[in-house]
Amino acid sequence: MKYEFSAGGVVYKKEGNKFLILVAQHSQHHGWVFPKGLIGDHNKGESKEETALREVEEETGAKGTILHTLTAKTYWYQFEGQKIKKTVYYFVMEFTGGDITKHDFEMENVEWLPAEEVEQRLTFPTDKKVWQEAKIYLNKKLKVGV
Repeated sequence: MKYEFSAGGVVYKKEGNKFLILVAQHSQHHGWVFPKGLIGDHNKGESKEETALREVEEETGAKGTILHTLTAKTYWYQFEGQKIKKTVYYFVMEFTGGDITKHDFEMENVEWLPAEEVEQRLTFPTDKKVWQEAKIYLNKKLKVGV
């Protein structure tokens, strides 16, 4: 058995009176997800927060600021016959700049969705759970109303 640790983000921006959430379609499995990546695979000693910010920017082209830490999610998956236990640390981030057309090869599509459309677009149960928690924070702290 192998263990993996990743970090990523739920990025939002406000346009007028609408809140938009960043989602990405993975190039390999074609599922819609929140961006995330392995901790320490690029920079040894990188923190969860640093990884989350870097991965969001690499995978989506968006830059953000962390506002809130979400509950870590753990799940199992199989890769090349090996069972892997993965823990992912997610953060709610406010969009601060960047260009989503400048995403890397890992994502085939990156889109801003109205908050009310996010859950239907997400492919995996773990991302849907992350969204449920992020939505509570956004509703309480930012009065998003989703």
